Amino acid sequence: MKILRAEHLGMCFGVRDAIALARRHAAQGPVTILGQLVHNAQVVSSLERAGIQFSEEPDPSTNSTLMITAHGASQRRLEAVRATGRPVVETTCPLVHAAHQALAKLVHAGYHPVVIGQRNHVEVRGMTEDLAECDVALDEADIAAITPRTRFGVVSQTTQPIEKVRHLVACLRVRFPEAEVRFRDTVCQPTKLRQHAAEDLARRCDVVIVIGGSNSNNTRQLVATCQCFCSRVHPVSTVTDLRADWLRPDDTVGVTAGTSTPDESIDAVMEALQRTVVRTAEHSSSH
Repeated sequence: MKILRAEHLGMCFGVRDAIALARRHAAQGPVTILGQLVHNAQVVSSLERAGIQFSEEPDPSTNSTLMITAHGASQRRLEAVRATGRPVVETTCPLVHAAHQALAKLVHAGYHPVVIGQRNHVEVRGMTEDLAECDVALDEADIAAITPRTRFGVVSQTTQPIEKVRHLVACLRVRFPEAEVRFRDTVCQPTKLRQHAAEDLARRCDVVIVIGGSNSNNTRQLVATCQCFCSRVHPVSTVTDLRADWLRPDDTVGVTAGTSTPDESIDAVMEALQRTVVRTAEHSSSH
């Protein structure tokens, strides 16, 4: 058995910075994060052990510092949180901020906004809640439901696969050939690197293990990408999800991970796979 690790995998700088900022503030006093800082249960549990609390809404009975997650928030949401009078800290990823700014510029220039992404994802809500009107599209059916306009301004949720985004932009242009469609690429570079590395990995492997939170959009997208090029793709949250019957002695096994997956989760999976390689070699030599 051979084990390959994706060239780009695991936590991006935005997630690392958000976690570090949360820990710094928690060392100084009570902190409540509004929502999940990142979509990874292991990271959330680790922060809870550090005394950090999580809540969807501010608790009026406490005076803790309130923290906005790495996924960002709308100005409407930020103003409501600041109105509590408590200290507010933003851990919003800079690349999410850039997506907000790109969308705002398109709207200001008179384009009808279209966001490629998941309608109910916290990042997409943060991008769209301040807008008077907006379309959110995740597939061709959503594009088909958009009403005619003369000018469309398109951006994307930062963790969508860029090929999928470009395809949907092309579908929008086909549907409205007379309209002006201006696209601003807001898919973040860490997502692009991990997607391209996952594709390269899956092309070379018999089986691929994708490590990440079950509620992580970018992890799900890595799974979908790998499945296009490899028939045996298994998502796992932690090493305990690994199953021996997924692997065969002559397999080339690839490992990748989402942008909110901690290093220790990746290391644990790699070590477990290496132990499997050793056991397989020992078994073969004994026969």
